[in-house]
Amino acid sequence: MKDKKVLYVSSEVLPYSPYSELAKMSFEAPRMVNANGGQIRIFMPKFGNINERRHQLHEVIRLSGINIVINDIDVPLIIKVASIPKERIQVYFIDNDEYFHRTGTLFDEQNQMYPDNDERCIFFAKGIVETVKKLNWLPDIIHIHGWVSSLLPLYLRTYYKDEPIFSESKIITSVFDSDYEGTLDSKLINKVAFDGISKKTVDPLKNPTYFNLMRIAVKYSDGVVVVTEDMPEDFHTYLKNVKKPVLFNSDKETFQDSYRDFYQKILKK
Repeated sequence: MKDKKVLYVSSEVLPYSPYSELAKMSFEAPRMVNANGGQIRIFMPKFGNINERRHQLHEVIRLSGINIVINDIDVPLIIKVASIPKERIQVYFIDNDEYFHRTGTLFDEQNQMYPDNDERCIFFAKGIVETVKKLNWLPDIIHIHGWVSSLLPLYLRTYYKDEPIFSESKIITSVFDSDYEGTLDSKLINKVAFDGISKKTVDPLKNPTYFNLMRIAVKYSDGVVVVTEDMPEDFHTYLKNVKKPVLFNSDKETFQDSYRDFYQKILKK
């Protein structure tokens, strides 16, 4: 992995998020690449429960200030950055006053999902692309973690398909346990279609469940890492039918060698 550039995208990353398997792997995988001579960037949403003073976040003015269009509405993009202590890894935070300045992350005080989580996913995906373009940082691998990041592969391969900065990038999606029941807003497919993306290519978004979001992420990825041990049979069948490299990561404590080998395999595709 020496000198390879890997972009990690996740909704949860230690130490900025409470402990979870998603947050842990979104920290441990970048740390592994960093230790092996790779170059790392991590992107995550700037949720309202992240203490900016304690974690020493600061706004990057030169990266902020553009508007992201979500369903025909201009939404200002704010970029903040911090460094994980002792790791020499930069974390970029996608922020917006309307979408992310609230007490909860993805769920409210009654443990109900926020109704605009679908728009937050679109904003997160577009915000990452626009920021990486401004950084002029060409990633060899883009590794997606979890459903909040699931629309990024779609947007990279369709809406942003002509962006030269991503032309050589390989996309890997990690599938974790489902952490919500039900669906996102049923109008998600219309909001994606507003960006010129054919509804036929994203048919699963008619019913935006967790695993339907992951179907879309997998469809537009070059490889898949399966972290969950609770995968529906129809999704397991879907993985077989897409005929893409799949790594079943059963041992989360000793994943380093398998990840390195898998990254090399994807880079050679």
